[in-house]
Amino acid sequence: MIVIALLTLDIHIPHAHSLKDKRMIVRSLKDRLRAKFNVSVSEVDHQELWQRAQVSVVTVGSDESFLQKVLEEAADEAERIAPECMIQTNIEIV
Repeated sequence: MIVIALLTLDIHIPHAHSLKDKRMIVRSLKDRLRAKFNVSVSEVDHQELWQRAQVSVVTVGSDESFLQKVLEEAADEAERIAPECMIQTNIEIV
C-alpha cells in the first residue's frame, strides 16, 4: 500500500518588506527541509503577498507511522528555522 503524507505550513513573515525578502526566507526553509528530510517542498499559496506564504511538504512511502514522524520532525524543524513566522501546521495522511 502506498501512503502519501502532506504537511502544510502557514507562514507569516512580519519582517519582510518585499517579495525578495519573503523569497529569501521561503527558499531557505524549503532548501533545509529538502536536504534534511528528503521530502518534496513547494510554495503553494500567497505567492503575491510579501508577508504570507503557504508551503506544502510531501513524502511518500508504505509506513504511515514513519511518514507521520518524518513530517512532525519537519514541522519542528520549520519552527526552529523561523520561530516568529509559523502560524499553523497541519499533517494529513492520504
